[in-house]
Amino acid sequence: MQKRRDARRVDGFLLYDKPKGISSNSALQHVRRLFRAERAGHTGTLDPMASGLLVICFGQSTRFSGELLGAQKTYLAELTLGTRTDSGDGEGKVISSQPLELDEKDIEPVLERFRGEILQVPPMHSALKRDGVPLYRLARQGIEVPRNPRPVTIYSILLKRVSLPNVQILVSCSKGTYIRVLAEDIGLALGCGAFLSGLVRLGLGPFQLQGAQTTESLAVLSEAERDRCLQPPDRLIASFPALTLERSTAARFAHGQPVAAQMAHAGEHRVYDAAGLFLGTGVADGQGLLHPKRVFAPGQPL
Repeated sequence: MQKRRDARRVDGFLLYDKPKGISSNSALQHVRRLFRAERAGHTGTLDPMASGLLVICFGQSTRFSGELLGAQKTYLAELTLGTRTDSGDGEGKVISSQPLELDEKDIEPVLERFRGEILQVPPMHSALKRDGVPLYRLARQGIEVPRNPRPVTIYSILLKRVSLPNVQILVSCSKGTYIRVLAEDIGLALGCGAFLSGLVRLGLGPFQLQGAQTTESLAVLSEAERDRCLQPPDRLIASFPALTLERSTAARFAHGQPVAAQMAHAGEHRVYDAAGLFLGTGVADGQGLLHPKRVFAPGQPL
């Protein structure tokens, strides 16, 4: 990716409300240009038909973006019952339609079947690859290939609104869950078919859509005001135990050297100096040594 001549170093991450109708990468590049940031990435793709929370990382924060890839996600999904499409969402062609012969009381017992660990067959309209070719490209050519079912976990699924043929559900789920497949499977279990007609991501790990910045809210801010919307990189790994090092030990750690430290737990830690400056992460080996893992270069600001 070619850098803008006026690009600057920006560190931190932004909670962004991606609008419907654009890809996650298009949203990322738009926000990156607004901040004039040299480096940016996001923590998990939203389909163009979906809106909601996209965590956009800048600079040093991109080194921790992978920590959210496996995080629990929360979605508000709208299903349209009685109709199936070839893509499982509203952007595909209708392949079947039938009159509805059910009411609200028939839906909750079916939802119960999908709570907990379930198996999902990944959709053809997905970025998964077969022999190096994304499945969605094969789907566009009318080619369907076998896919193995994968285990995912539905932590909760709540019926929020029924206005047939539309049904709205609130879903908290694990990494790898395809909400469009969930919608289709619920439709099959109801005996009428369904497709995903709307999707909003409300939460990703500890972060929520409420209070996220929009394209419109960012556009009216000055550059300094936009920068104040950013959160510091270490909040992406707030679940890691924190460890503070005294000055000389912190200096050795910052230069990539293992250091002796008092740690109650083995594993990866957030590491700070005595002044509270975030230095990066280190792995405690359980024998009194802390090994640097992701360390910021000495003298570089966060």
